Amino acid sequence: MNSKTQYTERIKSEAKRLGFLSCGVSKAEFLEQEAPRLEKWLNQNMNGQMGYMENHFDKRLDPTKLVDDSKSVVSLLLNYFPSDAQKDPEAPKISKYAYGTDYHFVIKDKLKQLLQFIQEEIGEVQGRAFVDSAPVLDKAWAAKSGLGWIGKNSNLLTQKVGSFYFIAELIIDLELDYDTPVTDHCGTCTACIDACPTQAIVEPYVVDGSKCISYFTIELKEEIPNSYKDQFDNWMFGCDVCQDVCPWNRFSKPHREPLFNPKPELLEMSKKDWEEITQEVFSKVFQKSAVKRTKFSGLKRNIDFLFEK
Repeated sequence: MNSKTQYTERIKSEAKRLGFLSCGVSKAEFLEQEAPRLEKWLNQNMNGQMGYMENHFDKRLDPTKLVDDSKSVVSLLLNYFPSDAQKDPEAPKISKYAYGTDYHFVIKDKLKQLLQFIQEEIGEVQGRAFVDSAPVLDKAWAAKSGLGWIGKNSNLLTQKVGSFYFIAELIIDLELDYDTPVTDHCGTCTACIDACPTQAIVEPYVVDGSKCISYFTIELKEEIPNSYKDQFDNWMFGCDVCQDVCPWNRFSKPHREPLFNPKPELLEMSKKDWEEITQEVFSKVFQKSAVKRTKFSGLKRNIDFLFEK
């Protein structure tokens, strides 16, 4: 067994020990197929007010511009599928990924540990950790690394566990054994396209970000357009519809990460509790949560949009 193979196996085994669902590796190189797709998507203004998507176009497509002399992109998946859901069927809904502690903190910590392991066990390895806060095309790298295929809802899908997981990367200057992509298993299914409340999946594999409920409830800073009234299917932060209807998510299993467990009061809150939420309750329930991104005023705007006649 050569050192490349040994290093790859040790990294994958440590990733598993740290609680990652799976780990795949691909060569750090320019994403040739993604370049025209991203350019077209941006030219059609499908990023809405997400101006940051236009920044660092080159870096988004070329990891060697993010980490000098990088050789490998190590992609990792971390499950967040919850064992419990919100109790009141009439309460406004929160995307499952935001139930517990903000994933950025949880995953960054695990990635730091993995990088430290690589440096201690293998030697002088330089690299950086990424959790969707930098210009990295997470799903493209995960697909290239054989962790799943990009589905018609533009999420990464896997046959064994569906799509309720986070994607993160380590970009390092160490040569490893590279994995190969898996085949697409969406077939003729159009469940996600048919179910999207705002018709944001404009064609198979293309999501118009500016029409997505997640965009309106998290990214959009101004008032939500009235033309979308009664189309939000009761979502106040994010949206899981295209994942909930995906047949592959029949195989989702609850996560084992204690930090992703929600505060019990979050699941117990009724429609009335949400309508009357105060800054104090917001701060307590979402103390370390990704929901803090909208701030209290943003969440209140979303709730009012759902219930005001």
